Amino acid sequence: MRPDGWHLTEDIDDFLARAGDFLRSRPALHNTPLTVIEKLRTDGTDAYGPEATLFGRLESGGEVHAILYRLPSRRLTLTALSPEQADTLAAHLAGLGHPLPGVLSDHNTATAFADAWQRHTGAVSEPDWRARLYRLGTLTPPEPLAEGRGRVAGEQDHEQVVRWCREFCVDVGEQPSLDLIGAGSWADSRFGDRHFTFWETPDGAPVSMAATTSMVADMVRVDPVYTPAHLRGRGYAGAVTAEVSRAALTAGATDVVLFADPANPTSNALYQRIGYAPVTEFVAYKFSPADGDTN
Repeated sequence: MRPDGWHLTEDIDDFLARAGDFLRSRPALHNTPLTVIEKLRTDGTDAYGPEATLFGRLESGGEVHAILYRLPSRRLTLTALSPEQADTLAAHLAGLGHPLPGVLSDHNTATAFADAWQRHTGAVSEPDWRARLYRLGTLTPPEPLAEGRGRVAGEQDHEQVVRWCREFCVDVGEQPSLDLIGAGSWADSRFGDRHFTFWETPDGAPVSMAATTSMVADMVRVDPVYTPAHLRGRGYAGAVTAEVSRAALTAGATDVVLFADPANPTSNALYQRIGYAPVTEFVAYKFSPADGDTN
């Protein structure tokens, strides 16, 4: 039996062999690690950059209780930890000299780790992203349903998809993906492996768009949902979200999830009307160096 504590590695196969069951045990809560790590497994560990990705698992009594990963030059992502576990991890990583630009996790875990990181390194933290995780219960398509139909986007729609993803990034302030799209690196952006669906009016004009991830551990995430500003308020976003949610259920997904900005009452109300229930809040913190330190 391996000793209790955190075990760090850059070997994705070893990591998945030991932590895969844990990740799959809570597919809704672990939706982002599942999709990111699956992309690394299938596309290669350099899918997000040439530097090595760090993986870690917290073991106790021969069982995995939490995991972490850190993509090259990106913030640390954690599954749920107690404040004591977060403090132990922060001390461990600080002692190893691992520089961190930030952390992402559920609200309690991310906040506990950010506070611990500041205690152990002096780095100042501030929240720079918040989201509410929803999981689909009973799908209830909007009534009345917006006129038109859903259509899976094809190769001929690539230019439209890229343009709307760029507009989405501008709307939500998602600069890293915007930079990748602007540089012509669509495949490297987080949208490159999504499956897109349009909602079209009866005359065939696309008016809204939603995408889904590939299914992992019977989980599908809806991401993103976008309607151009001049077409909002007509029910198109609800129609296309219900369409891709129905398709995910038909394909066999047992967990269909999405994230919404807690500060946007319109989208939060919409998702709940069509059957999504809030699970928990997530937050990302950005770390600023203290006294010229690189951590």
